[in-house]
Amino acid sequence: MALIVQKYGGTSVGSLDRIRNVASRIKRLRDEGNQVVAVVSAMGGVTNKLIAMANELNDEPAEREMDVLLSTGEQQSIALVTMALHELGVEAASVTGRQAGIRTTGSHTRGKIDAIDPTMMQGFLDEGKVIICAGFQGLREDGMIHTLGRGGSDLTAIAVASALKADVCQVLTDVDGVYTCDPRIVKDARKMPEVSYDEMLEMASSGTKVMQSRSVEFAKKYGVIFEVRSSLNDNPGTIVTEEHDNMESVVIRGVSIERSQARLTITGIPDEPGKSAAMLSCLAKAEINIDMIISNIAHDGLARHSVTMHSNDLGKAQAALKPIISKLGNTAGIETEAGIAKLSCVGIGMRSHSGVAAKMFEALGAAGINIGMITTSEIKIAVTVDETDIEDAARIVHAAFDLDKEPTK
Repeated sequence: MALIVQKYGGTSVGSLDRIRNVASRIKRLRDEGNQVVAVVSAMGGVTNKLIAMANELNDEPAEREMDVLLSTGEQQSIALVTMALHELGVEAASVTGRQAGIRTTGSHTRGKIDAIDPTMMQGFLDEGKVIICAGFQGLREDGMIHTLGRGGSDLTAIAVASALKADVCQVLTDVDGVYTCDPRIVKDARKMPEVSYDEMLEMASSGTKVMQSRSVEFAKKYGVIFEVRSSLNDNPGTIVTEEHDNMESVVIRGVSIERSQARLTITGIPDEPGKSAAMLSCLAKAEINIDMIISNIAHDGLARHSVTMHSNDLGKAQAALKPIISKLGNTAGIETEAGIAKLSCVGIGMRSHSGVAAKMFEALGAAGINIGMITTSEIKIAVTVDETDIEDAARIVHAAFDLDKEPTK
């Protein structure tokens, strides 16, 4: 008997028919002799409807009350899935984040899992019941309901698998694995049988929407091997696991894109210790996530810092920086550019292979696609391009590295 933790996203439980399908899948696993814990998201569209209702009543709804409101979406789902299992004759019990023993820290609507006490869940498993657990939520130390932000249900599933020492963790969604690029953009993108935690982290942080990066970070930290697969078929998915020697033979594992990016450049900064920290601290306090950072000194001895962020945060970033810019005098200013996108090549094989950047830039240059900012890590090369060029850029780089072909062993 194996203990299997599964996660079903909003699309997978988006209608009563799909809920019945989820219940049938769970029953099949249970009939094979397995113990099953299913972590469930709100039905597709429910969270957005709740947010819209809140905004209609109040232009700036309190985040504490948003946590109370948004947590109801998952509670609706777990009750319906449990009822569907009962109809199939399966003993099952639903549990909220609090009942699952999920303890959280951090600000409202942006919680982080601190610890899990799985006592109640273990009790239900010992009684032979299937558990349907609400994703995306937990309980703060002060007793307040707390939601986990984007990717919260994935994080819940991996944390629950770790706490219960599950044999298998499966993240089931509307795609059947992790592809070398978004198959809606690159038609010959190939599903990968496995990727390393580090590659998945880089791809997730670079626009691959299959997983949120913090879920992968948690899995890596606690050694939770998980599989991304479809809830709509039984095809094998993609295993996300520890790096092993054979993985380095693949130079580039995948290409990711991230749209709706913006560049903000602070100019005329005195080249003095502490100035950069002060500006980045302003952005951090405004809870603006920045991605690429490039700094240089101009011929006049003044520094320039360029950062990228989601275009929705551009106005907030300018407002946050305004007080500190005004203190720098007439030399300082802010330049902005919207309508850009980020293209990333990811692969742990970069550690042992040279010429990756040159090949990427040559392919883009030959196609007449201009590159803006460039950043690299040990296993990633990322560039900005005009957003109107991003799909062509992805196809060109995917083809340049022959990602449509099975890697040679």
